[in-house]
Amino acid sequence: MTSTLRNLKAFFLWLAERPGYKSRISFSDAEYFNPTAAHARIAGARRESRVPTIEQFEAVVAAMPSETIVQCRDRAIVAFLILSGARSGSIPSFTLNHIDLAAQTVFHDARDVKTKGAKTFTSVFFPVGEQFVKILADYVARLKSELLFGPDDPIFPAPKMAHGPDRGFVVLGLSRDHWRNASPVRRIVRSAFEAAGFDYPNPHRVRKTLARLGERKVHTPEEWKAWTQNLGHENEMTTFRGYGEVPLQRQTEIMRGFVRNTVDSGIDDQIAKLEQIASALRAAAR
Repeated sequence: MTSTLRNLKAFFLWLAERPGYKSRISFSDAEYFNPTAAHARIAGARRESRVPTIEQFEAVVAAMPSETIVQCRDRAIVAFLILSGARSGSIPSFTLNHIDLAAQTVFHDARDVKTKGAKTFTSVFFPVGEQFVKILADYVARLKSELLFGPDDPIFPAPKMAHGPDRGFVVLGLSRDHWRNASPVRRIVRSAFEAAGFDYPNPHRVRKTLARLGERKVHTPEEWKAWTQNLGHENEMTTFRGYGEVPLQRQTEIMRGFVRNTVDSGIDDQIAKLEQIASALRAAAR
């Protein structure tokens, strides 16, 4: 409802400037399309979403086949997603020269890569496990050795299509062309997770996974700044506001921990009082 009202408000603001309507519709009339405060809060409320775990990613890549070069590419996409935290919209535009496997870095060059806000930055592979690095490295090695890919070729190219015996299209391998959009990336991730028995995590939720991992690993403000820069955020508060909510399970553990601490503290106070009383009784007996 809020979205519909917003569109209607924009339409009437536009209409108030059109000839023939200026005398009958004023800009203030569009204010009637403002939702109530209660409806605005309901529409803007944050609801907990399921965020994939690192263990789920490990199970997914372990279950994915990697015999053909196309299967190897699909598996490498899932590994690259959790290693880099890259947005799905930018993944199809990466080329081989944007990845340095020796340094384990990814160069998000806005001249070539479709980054958000045309930001250019370098990220280091997130510490999620060497198995993901190996999957990506083995795939890149196959690209170079089997298909003779060079630095300017896409890391995750579109498939090479041809007509099959039944006049339908079949996949023959990999082309040297970039995908036009991120739809194939999302489709590959969805199929991989559903095949492993997990809910599909859209790539944005993967970034939440990495943000929560950072909350457990980071100990100093400098480390948190480095972690947020690795996600492509110029301001560390962006990570807190956009990805830093505490999941309900952890929130429950923390709140129950306060109760336990309070109880333990109460017991300690009682023991101290009993010791004082015992000490006073011993002194009186002397």
